[in-house]
Amino acid sequence: MNRKHFLSFVITAGALSFGEKGRAASIKDNREFRNRIPPYLKTGDTIGITSPASFITRAEIQPAVALLESWGFRTKIGKTIGNRDFNLGGTDLERTSDFQEMLDDTAVKAILCARGGYGVVRLIDQLNFRQFKKHPKWLIGFSDITLLHTHINSNFGIASIHSKMCNSFPSIWEEASPIQTETILSIRQVLTGQAVRYTAPYHSSNRQGRTEGILVGGNLSMIETAAGSPSDLKTAGRILFLEDTNEPLYSLDRMLWNLKRSGKLEKLKGLIIGGFRLKPEAPGDEFGKDLQEIVMEKIKSYNYPVCFDFPVGHQVNNFALKCGAAHILNVDQNGSTLTSI
Repeated sequence: MNRKHFLSFVITAGALSFGEKGRAASIKDNREFRNRIPPYLKTGDTIGITSPASFITRAEIQPAVALLESWGFRTKIGKTIGNRDFNLGGTDLERTSDFQEMLDDTAVKAILCARGGYGVVRLIDQLNFRQFKKHPKWLIGFSDITLLHTHINSNFGIASIHSKMCNSFPSIWEEASPIQTETILSIRQVLTGQAVRYTAPYHSSNRQGRTEGILVGGNLSMIETAAGSPSDLKTAGRILFLEDTNEPLYSLDRMLWNLKRSGKLEKLKGLIIGGFRLKPEAPGDEFGKDLQEIVMEKIKSYNYPVCFDFPVGHQVNNFALKCGAAHILNVDQNGSTLTSI
């Protein structure tokens, strides 16, 4: 495969032109964009590793630990690592306690969730974010961890990182594919405050345009799960990105109707559709619409840029995105570009 036509990934502190820098300054002066950015990490800072959802072994997180420490960071391994309560990383109480300790420890500058799966919804209402609000830190993960992203962004306006977790780090770094290493390295770039620019290829269903706004989103199933709860995602005036896995087309249709009926698609600045690994349909039980048709049906009366096949989701090309931070989305005849500001 020609990777130039698949994905272009560029990280550079000088990614914005002079004109864009001036525009970025005006964006940041706008109250709508005044979300709080946790301190970026520097050499010697500590990253806590915990499992608020499904279980994972200590052996399985070792590649991640080794790489993080090779980057110059320290690691603090939570009590849930290696712990198990059926499919969860410990009981609800154990997982809550472990995550709370990471939130409250001021020496921990970022919290990397070891894996997703299921479980965050069982503890989210028991967490106390008082210290976290006083001393924000980066929360890192995706899939089930989307609920943490939606909760802290909507309630506290604090940025977080949607990215791969420990179970996605290659066991042998030297044998990893280029796209694997680029996605993992993107976590370090975002954590250390470097500007990022992701480019996806042209898609025939894209809707062209340029927009600027706070980036929010994540796993579609989890966003629907949060609806009507204290973790409900606020989307008005935002750029929304969505991804999901192992869902049939009719289920995606139902969840997107939920987003439309609840007003979450109406006042967007832009929409990014990432990876959607579909559950196969049984013969004779086909839904009759593909993903692009399902999405465009819900947003046909709205006028904002839309891009498909963006490199985020349950797939190898799952790059780190800074939720709750300002971005520029440009969709044109050449493809789609998302640039952090």
